[in-house]
Amino acid sequence: MTDPMTEREGQPHDALAKAAATAPATPYAQPEPAARDHVPMEKPVFELRDVSVAYGGTPAVKGIDLDVEANRITALIGPSGCGKSTVLRCLNRMNDLVADATVAGRVLYHGQDIYASHVDPVEVRKLVGMVFQKPNPFPKSIYDNIAFGPRVLGMKGSMDEIVERALRRAALWDEVKDRLKQSAYGMSGGQQQRLCIARALATDPDVILMDEPCSALDPISTARIEDLLLELRRSYAIVIVTHNMQQAARVSDRTAFFTVELDEGERHRTGRIVEFDATEKIFQNPADPRTEAYVTGKVG
Repeated sequence: MTDPMTEREGQPHDALAKAAATAPATPYAQPEPAARDHVPMEKPVFELRDVSVAYGGTPAVKGIDLDVEANRITALIGPSGCGKSTVLRCLNRMNDLVADATVAGRVLYHGQDIYASHVDPVEVRKLVGMVFQKPNPFPKSIYDNIAFGPRVLGMKGSMDEIVERALRRAALWDEVKDRLKQSAYGMSGGQQQRLCIARALATDPDVILMDEPCSALDPISTARIEDLLLELRRSYAIVIVTHNMQQAARVSDRTAFFTVELDEGERHRTGRIVEFDATEKIFQNPADPRTEAYVTGKVG
């Protein structure tokens, strides 16, 4: 089989569109910037414009403007409860699964509003894969974990090749190729998370969403996931929610800093984006003092 880390075969995913200066010293050692691939800038894969999400009529986030670009890693950072995961779930309509959630504004995927009445959320999720905070392999074999999505979607071609390609993309093939029929529960935590990444890749998505994918992992496993992200960026747009400032600085190209605002009665917390820019600028020369205070650890 050919190296799967080359560009994916076929045309770009447009099915959905067709269907419808130096910073002050910090208490943390700043990591070296990740090597950036020089990829020509194109129209963003996702464009969020004035997006607001409410649960039971209570706003969770307001006025979100955000672009997600191809072959870039976009990090969402900020204190707990500021709406990072809520915004992430807007990108593949996972908020639809919350009974009292409402989404306003425009979420454009290749120019198509994914919340338009004629758009099927299942089609959105085919193109926008998601990896959650804790590894969640199915109670099946390693092989069947990867094959599950392609089987449900009725993907054509050799299932063996689909499984191998996904595991290779997730840098896991060499570790599991001799025990594909064994339970996924017998894998280490780091391997299970890479299995979940491979499972997301098996359906050949356009975008990968990751909600704190390393928070439950040890440093060695975290480093392997970060290396994997830098490889996957060559073929996918990636959005990652992380509380690890050094991780955001190491792997992301652009960073959005969220904060929490209280209403006048200080009863309701609403998340907003304070600053969204190149990661290097966010960490070395932020424009807003609130950003500087957060990334330097003065507030958390």
